[in-house]
Amino acid sequence: MAILINPDGTRHWRLLTPGQQRWRWAGWLALVALTVFCWRIMTADTIWAFVTDAPRQAQDIFGRMLPPRWIYINQLWQAIWDTINIATLGTLIAIVLATPLAFLAARNTTPSVLFIRPVALFIIVASRSINALIWGLLLVAVLGPGVLAGIIAIALRSIGFIGKLLYEAIEEIDETQVEAIRATGASQAQVMGYGIWPQILPAFATISVFRWDINIRESTVLGLVGAGGLGLALEGALNTLAWPQVSLILLIILVTVVISEWITAKVRKVII
Repeated sequence: MAILINPDGTRHWRLLTPGQQRWRWAGWLALVALTVFCWRIMTADTIWAFVTDAPRQAQDIFGRMLPPRWIYINQLWQAIWDTINIATLGTLIAIVLATPLAFLAARNTTPSVLFIRPVALFIIVASRSINALIWGLLLVAVLGPGVLAGIIAIALRSIGFIGKLLYEAIEEIDETQVEAIRATGASQAQVMGYGIWPQILPAFATISVFRWDINIRESTVLGLVGAGGLGLALEGALNTLAWPQVSLILLIILVTVVISEWITAKVRKVII
């Protein structure tokens, strides 16, 4: 049956014609066939003996992870501090670089729609298209392992995120306020400071805090590629099969993310 909406907004049911029913059944059959085809491709190399044995293996691993080795936390304080620094410094660098980039990408503030705006948009898209782990792999190969590679990886990943949301906020401002300030004979800097920036300031603060919250999560796993932080300690524990230490690190990551969520909510409440 089909739902029809009358001009007055009321709805009523109408039986499908035989032709419509056949097309609907054909669509469902095509969807099922596509699903089966995709499933066969995805599972072509699957070893089902491992899949059936997975519950027992998972139970064995989780059994070894409990209880966590609480005393090991004394060796993780530096890793926790590195993780926070990676997220915070990477976010600050991204904010400094992404803010002018957003003004160059916004249609109503860019000096050139034909030349400068496409370049700015390309940089934003390029930053967003590469995951932080990939940036980390490349930077560890160039700079060597350590916190610096993690900071730059977070910054390069965050530029596209902050730049995209910020330039969209700039394009959505109330142009009448800008025109009123420009009509008083204000300079371009004064128009920017009194007409545009006050309108995007709440969005700017919210985007920055939200990105920092995301970067806390991403920085916890950058150590898996050698970029420092808790991920580096997690990789070492996994390589040595130290499961009680793994469970402790996972708990610390969870607590760190929860605290960052709480801080982000408090800051957004103050801003909004």
